[in-house]
Amino acid sequence: MPVMPGAEAYAHDGGRTGVLLCHGFTGSPQSLRPWAEYLAHAGLTVSLPRLPGHGTTWQEMAKTRWEDWFAEVVRAFDEMQARCDEIFLMGLSMGACLALRLAERSECAVRGLVLVNPSLTADNKLLFALAPVLKVLVRSVKGIASDIKNPDAREAGYDRTPTKAAATLPGLWKSTQQHLAGVTQPVLVYHSTVDHVVGPASIKLLAGALRPGQLEVRELADSYHVATLDNDAEAIFAGSLEFVRIHSQASRESTGGASREPTGRE
Repeated sequence: MPVMPGAEAYAHDGGRTGVLLCHGFTGSPQSLRPWAEYLAHAGLTVSLPRLPGHGTTWQEMAKTRWEDWFAEVVRAFDEMQARCDEIFLMGLSMGACLALRLAERSECAVRGLVLVNPSLTADNKLLFALAPVLKVLVRSVKGIASDIKNPDAREAGYDRTPTKAAATLPGLWKSTQQHLAGVTQPVLVYHSTVDHVVGPASIKLLAGALRPGQLEVRELADSYHVATLDNDAEAIFAGSLEFVRIHSQASRESTGGASREPTGRE
């Protein structure tokens, strides 16, 4: 199956600190590619896999489910573990949920998480309650891609959402919610104040599940849902690199216990 131009997976071999990035539902690696390249330029080992059924056609995606997407993230994580001493997880929307689920299962190997507009629950509960019936009656509904404020930016995602694949999302949300107590790492969340895809329920759920002081939320006032391609993208990139340097064991050892100040692109 041909892949959309720009939607290919991305990987970079850098130092012994790795970052695994997870793109969102019906999106592709294109939505996180600038972020991945920024981190790679800073000397980190980076992996940005293309989830099964994504970056091709929505009809192809209809043949997949959340377990397939998570299996690809696990595969990329296992591969990164073989060449890195520590790993940070980062993700957008559903990709943020996949990152959390992976952290729950791989606690000791994950140093921290940076999440952008995470999707952890249904904002339209009626829609997803009807999903098992809807997927039989309707093959697809209007897409959610390119919720971006910047008129010059566009996401390489589907203009239609396959209902069969969407109907599996509650399974991912439920599985992640049930094990959030297993996330013990520091978590940094970037949250757009205007988001037409994911509502505030996911942030509230995450804040209620994590320990006091574990979660930091930074508001994005000039971006919509796909903030990694929007007006606040550079703030996300720089902030995530700073987060890695603060929480990286390698950085603490090289500076005698003190974290080195980030300098952006080095």
